[in-house]
Amino acid sequence: MQRGLPPMPTDWDYGSISTLLSALHARKVSASELIEHTIARIEALDGRINAVVVRDFDRARDAARAADAALGRGEQQPLLGIPVTLKEPFNVAGLPTTWGFPHFRDFQPAEDALVVSRLKAAGAVIIGKTNIPIGLRDFQSYNEIYGTTSNPWDLGRSPGGSSGGSGAALAAGFGPLSIGSDIGGSIRVPAHFCGVFGHKPSLGLVPLRGYSLPPAPPVPGQGDLAVVGPMTRTASDLALALDVIAGPDETRDGIGYRLALPAPRHDQLRDFRILVIDTHPLMPTGDAVRSAIGRLAERLERSGARVARSSASLPDLAESARLYMKLLNAARSPRLTPAALAEAQGVAAALSPDDRSLQAERARGWAMVHREWLATDAARLRLQQRWQELFRDFDAVIYPAAAVPAFPQDQSEPFDARQLDIDGQLYPYADACFIWADPASTCGLPATAVPIERTPSGLPIGVQIIGPYLEDRTTIALAGLIERAFGGFVPPPSLAATQSVTW
Repeated sequence: MQRGLPPMPTDWDYGSISTLLSALHARKVSASELIEHTIARIEALDGRINAVVVRDFDRARDAARAADAALGRGEQQPLLGIPVTLKEPFNVAGLPTTWGFPHFRDFQPAEDALVVSRLKAAGAVIIGKTNIPIGLRDFQSYNEIYGTTSNPWDLGRSPGGSSGGSGAALAAGFGPLSIGSDIGGSIRVPAHFCGVFGHKPSLGLVPLRGYSLPPAPPVPGQGDLAVVGPMTRTASDLALALDVIAGPDETRDGIGYRLALPAPRHDQLRDFRILVIDTHPLMPTGDAVRSAIGRLAERLERSGARVARSSASLPDLAESARLYMKLLNAARSPRLTPAALAEAQGVAAALSPDDRSLQAERARGWAMVHREWLATDAARLRLQQRWQELFRDFDAVIYPAAAVPAFPQDQSEPFDARQLDIDGQLYPYADACFIWADPASTCGLPATAVPIERTPSGLPIGVQIIGPYLEDRTTIALAGLIERAFGGFVPPPSLAATQSVTW
């Protein structure tokens, strides 16, 4: 049955945060028992998946014992005793941070990232860090240091990137929460490929201190396009985790500002006004994804939601994608060596002004000078205004997270020469993958990935729900309503059979 997903199991491997917390407080399981069970599962199953590549099991055991003591005192922290993984680039004192680059293999930060500190203050037990592509630049997760991460649904396929290790860990039952990051779909694509939930927060909602390329010091600040956010197996867990990690950096904006996100616009499906977009003017959507979105739209309509398939208010997606490609590589350009920057500038200078291809726009982004960036940013501000106007008529936009379900691993180089098969036709890999990150990334909008179906061969299919700036609770709420009405996460069949403990 492809259209309906069975309810989520409530066991130690796949329980939600709230389920696990209830069991911990009811003394049905101790934090130490839960951690030992999670560690044993990772050690038994992760050899073929390779998701949790930096392991911190000894300190996790210590933290679990401390959580048991706190539980004994009746404490009520939101993540007390809950096992959590983190994407590799988050600084954790005493663990390596490499971003997948071999020359950073021995780098260890002196202090935790701010997000990590907030998780620990909420009682979370950090068990390790998950795999990534080198430099976070791919929709697969492999590097020379840690090797390749496989998709638990099909070991020959990608789990997505760059938070692919986090998506795979959640699907494999290695804890109920992982923290990822997203500049080009890096939370949303792994959630779609692995059949889990992910939330790309509004730009600036979650602080980035301690999430920076080594050996940069952990200074407060806000990057362009890039955000960090939670990945889980239920929408309610996204909301819980976001409450823990969101809010201004106490050493910067937090001196004068406090977080006060608006409540969800609605709490019932029938009250939502939803624009459904399943195509793009510059890139096809594969039939599996497009058909699944169509069936979701029909189910939403039958539930009473007001669903539209087009709108005159929708910004020009082609122009938006071109703008995004330019901004994306401009944001990543500080990582270029002087030689690589000089080469990028030469490529950009040789482009014809009439070349509006996505590859050309990315090339212009690498070499952009500040004057050009300011003009591009002004275009983005105008685009943000267009989206603000659209959200007067709609509460959310349902949009593909990717053109296809999880695709086979492809580690061929150079990256820009790869191609992606969409229904039997080949398209430039970077274009076909990055294009769906826009418009949420370009305009800093919240986007929640939610699983909706599986293909006939059993691969997960998800969508992203895009909402108005800083109305993150609305996109997560809609994801939760879709989850409850039509199903949500289910374990990969090969791993579901390994479940051994239930309450």
